[in-house]
Amino acid sequence: MSSARDAVDSGHTLADGASTTVKGSSSTYKLSRTGNVYMCSCPAWKNQGAPIDRRTCKHLRAYLGDDRETTRVGTAAASRPAASGQPAGSGQPAGARPRSAATKQDTAPPILLAHKWEVDHDPTGWWMSEKLDGVCVYWDGEAFMSRFGNRFFASDWFVADLPADTLDGELWVDRKKFQKTISIVRSGGAGEDWRAVSYVVFDAPNAKGAFEHRVAHAQKVLARSGAPHARWHDHVTCTGVDHLREELARVEQLGGEGLMLRQPGSMYVVGRSTTLLKVKTFQDAEARVVGHAPGAGKHKGRVGALIVELPDGTRFNVGTGLSDAEREAPPKLGAVITFRYQELSDDGVPRFPSYVGERIDLELPAAQGARPKAAARPARKK
Repeated sequence: MSSARDAVDSGHTLADGASTTVKGSSSTYKLSRTGNVYMCSCPAWKNQGAPIDRRTCKHLRAYLGDDRETTRVGTAAASRPAASGQPAGSGQPAGARPRSAATKQDTAPPILLAHKWEVDHDPTGWWMSEKLDGVCVYWDGEAFMSRFGNRFFASDWFVADLPADTLDGELWVDRKKFQKTISIVRSGGAGEDWRAVSYVVFDAPNAKGAFEHRVAHAQKVLARSGAPHARWHDHVTCTGVDHLREELARVEQLGGEGLMLRQPGSMYVVGRSTTLLKVKTFQDAEARVVGHAPGAGKHKGRVGALIVELPDGTRFNVGTGLSDAEREAPPKLGAVITFRYQELSDDGVPRFPSYVGERIDLELPAAQGARPKAAARPARKK
């Protein structure tokens, strides 16, 4: 049995109609060839959006030879980051800072998304965990992708030991470190800052069965891979509303964002599902930056507030929560930000919005006609 971790350019051949097995970090996979189609049974090969005769994976590359596979499928179809974390085909020297930490893919991964928990819903018996404030990513067995299919490039050493299984989780630094996490992920594979990041896993999308079976599978492949910077996210059984509120208060006091509830015995489905619920004291949402309101008083000469737009066209200002550095170099026009708020006014404007951070892991649809609710006037001194 061959090992996919052996020499990167071993140069084996695979005859038409032949097959072999290779050992990955957590499972054994079958390599086979039918005509010009070279196949692997790993999730990364199966989940690619490229035509089947243009697909490859790290197991095929290790067995057939990296250069040979690049010649066969081209650099654009390469399914793994190039050396030192730069995007394949970027033309940058090894160790150079990548031009972009993410590249757009043709297809988005099949992600399960949450609904909001309502107070009339009894959480007794549901699985409960802390809601992390990191970057949501889908591990396809070879690379990280956002819910919209943007591929994020981590350092080679960070992904080297991750299992060749599909995993759903977050790149996370710590509570109240969302902006630091974003900054590190945006840097691509460059630098040692990635050592502060953990990949926290809370599901295994392609594992068969109910949530409890997927938990066992994810824990097994993570333990087998031995990746020191990846771990399973702990869940506990919720005993009722009082337990939920006590845990929510504890997490928020520690600086956490909130809680997540998972229905016991639930399957992994694509899209928003009532089997996954988020619980928070404050609401949050995303908006697109469409302008910068000038500051006044101590903020004169720099940004006082961001003028933002919701997907329905509602516009308003977000000034609270911006640091001095962010006022000097605010998110650019077109950037997507997350903000927190208490409630919506009668005309749909978020009340008391507060800036959380810029997002690089999601996109917003184009607004359907702007409905300005705030003028680009100087922000009042706080």
